[in-house]
Amino acid sequence: MIGSNKRDSYMNTADNFRKTIIRPVLDQLGSSTKATEELLLGTAVQESLNFMYRAQTGGGPAKGYFQMEPNTHNDIWDNFLKYRTDLADKVIAFLSSPNADKIEELEHNDKYAAAMARVHYMRVPAALPKEGDVSAQAKYWNEYYNTTLGKGHPEEYIEKWEKYVIAL
Repeated sequence: MIGSNKRDSYMNTADNFRKTIIRPVLDQLGSSTKATEELLLGTAVQESLNFMYRAQTGGGPAKGYFQMEPNTHNDIWDNFLKYRTDLADKVIAFLSSPNADKIEELEHNDKYAAAMARVHYMRVPAALPKEGDVSAQAKYWNEYYNTTLGKGHPEEYIEKWEKYVIAL
């Protein structure tokens, strides 16, 4: 069935991204849990429409598969990583070169973008949702990443997870 093959192709994309980008980044950051892996994968699938968009549609400022805005990126560096040099050094290690443009890296360097998305969630005082609880992950993403003022909704996150992501 053609629809099934198309879905399998999408699912392999999500699974590949989890294995080749998210998991190694979390390992290097010393922040690897299945719950964190699921949250980052769900965030990327939701924000990029299953890895279709590296730049925000409509000309908006968001960059990369995690659709992080430059202002958010800069705030993370100015108000969080600046005070956590060990973590900052781990994030810098993902840059393609020491003088790389960090905003360009968000769009084209998936490991750097994943590291920044993880750090974004590290700033949240609330505990991460438990592994396998996609509904809680969707709400967490909506409140702390998308924000309740954003265009996305938890129902969309769940729908995309069920459509594109292989069960972990």
